[in-house]
Amino acid sequence: MPQTFTAADAPRISKPRASRELAIYGVWLLCALVSVISVFFILLFLVGDGLPAFREIGLVPFLTGATWSPTFVIPAYGILPLIVGTLLVTLTAMVFAVPLSIASAIYLSELAPYRVKAAIKPAIELLAGIPSVVFGFFGLIVLVEWIRVTFAVPSGESVLAGGILLGVMSLPTIISVTEDALSAVPREFREGSLALGATRWQTIIRVVVPAAISGITAAIILGMGRAIGETMAVLMVTGNAAIIPSPITNILSPVRTLTGTLGIEMGEVAIGSLHYHALFAVATVLLLITLAVNLGATSILKRLKAQTTGEGKCGQAKVKPSRLAGIMSHPLIGTVLLALAALLVAAVIGSMGGLVYAGAALVVITVLALLLPRLSRQQSQQLAFALLYAAVGAVILILGIILFNIFSNGLPALSWEFLTTGPRDLGRQGGIFPAIVGTLYLVAGSMAFALPLGVGAAVYLAEYQRENRLTYVIRTAVDLLNGTPSIVFGLFGFTFLVLFLNFGVSLLAGLITLGLMILPTIIRTTEEALRQVPQGLREGSLALGATRWQTISRVVLAPAAPGIITGGILSIGRAAGETAPILFTAVVFSQRNLPGSVFDPVMALPYHLFILATNVPGAETNKYGTAVVLILLVCAFYAVAIYIRNRYHTTLRL
Repeated sequence: MPQTFTAADAPRISKPRASRELAIYGVWLLCALVSVISVFFILLFLVGDGLPAFREIGLVPFLTGATWSPTFVIPAYGILPLIVGTLLVTLTAMVFAVPLSIASAIYLSELAPYRVKAAIKPAIELLAGIPSVVFGFFGLIVLVEWIRVTFAVPSGESVLAGGILLGVMSLPTIISVTEDALSAVPREFREGSLALGATRWQTIIRVVVPAAISGITAAIILGMGRAIGETMAVLMVTGNAAIIPSPITNILSPVRTLTGTLGIEMGEVAIGSLHYHALFAVATVLLLITLAVNLGATSILKRLKAQTTGEGKCGQAKVKPSRLAGIMSHPLIGTVLLALAALLVAAVIGSMGGLVYAGAALVVITVLALLLPRLSRQQSQQLAFALLYAAVGAVILILGIILFNIFSNGLPALSWEFLTTGPRDLGRQGGIFPAIVGTLYLVAGSMAFALPLGVGAAVYLAEYQRENRLTYVIRTAVDLLNGTPSIVFGLFGFTFLVLFLNFGVSLLAGLITLGLMILPTIIRTTEEALRQVPQGLREGSLALGATRWQTISRVVLAPAAPGIITGGILSIGRAAGETAPILFTAVVFSQRNLPGSVFDPVMALPYHLFILATNVPGAETNKYGTAVVLILLVCAFYAVAIYIRNRYHTTLRL
């Protein structure tokens, strides 16, 4: 059990060694406090720059105003259309992602053989490794055009496009957390249900899922947080019209989100103007929404972890079905929910294609509702399992379609010239060498900044300190950082590093911004890896006369190294694929020479792809080629992390 370190912990060591131990303890404490300081400065600068807008416009008019037109002759600063657009896109994403995610998680947790699971799970995780700008590029080129043709509308940039894209991006998060929640249900629950004569499907739906309902709820909330905080993908496919759809169910209407507004307007606004301060007010509202969502999910997960790790009188895990699960299993409630779902689907489909489609949807749902109660238990199980297989197949198919489209069009662009020369003719000709080098500079610099701080903070939390108010504050700060949207990191980097510290748009400002963004991932993965090391190793080392730091450095860190390396590689992959944090802090579209110092701007693959996709017509080949290189670069990092994780788990089993 980690304890607060003092010189009394090692009474036999000399005073110089004891002083050194205390100095090392102070260094790790400072590393841990970086998260708290970062959250404080983010809130300070965002709220500080947003307050003038709140004072001049008024909080209520700002939140409830129906018009956002800051560049008109008579400017208007009402963000209600932006909030509605954000909520509509998020709701559409959840309607798309939640059924697929929960069904896929049930399959992976309850039905999939080990080898099948070992193949499918990395494939689903690969979705998390695809950068958001690549999703946006695919959506802009393929999804938007499909919606335009299918529904015969002038433009496919809409709520539907943004919802589908964000739903796909949310799948890995919801699937992973839901599977963990299902796997945490004790095996005795399943065995007891089967022993009483229930079928396997009845056991899953009436015992396992209700017992895991808290974790499933947290997974959905985390998916919502992922969707609300996304910038580049929604910016590219939602049309960016600051309007409230009429009717509100018209998911083919273009909208603008909070994040999209920041991404579009921040780069061109006059610093110090009311428009500038209004954008920071928008960022403050966005930050508060995402933090509330993510902290809610974190609280639920902590409660679930406490239940599953607590020991009952018989030594069994305390996992209890929630009241919500009991209510939801009532037949009358299920019928009412099915009727409401039918009306919702009919209304949405009606808004897309008229009364004929709405009527068809109602007929299909009514037929299913009438047939399901008449099926035998075995027939119901076969139908349910078929739907689970179909859900997993749909997720794999989505991944396959995205990768096939990008690689089939992008591989012909790859050549030695493309990889080793700079762009020409606004990126239509030439290569992407400066963007590759700039991306590597940003990744290496952000890791050099974040890795020592993250590992130090994790060492402090896992090895030096019991749970108390200070560790609670630090962990809360880490959770807040982890839930902060990437565009908010970009705004903080712009106002603090670029303007306040006068770094300018530079490599240094970009790598610090990216480092702060990946810091929570490094802290969490490192702390988890340290806690997996058996306590007996520490006790044996201390009993032999080693100091606390000697024990940590020579005994604890070695077995925890695979987990630490995995967290670092995952952070590298995320840093390499992010666009929003470097949008205002580090990147330019084109420059002749590589950066000569950390105060020069750089090119980067995500930003290069974004500009090619949205502003440079006639560059299709180089667009796809850039997307292929970016995917290969990011997924290579994730593949190494997955390999290390699997090897480590295999070693533990042996």
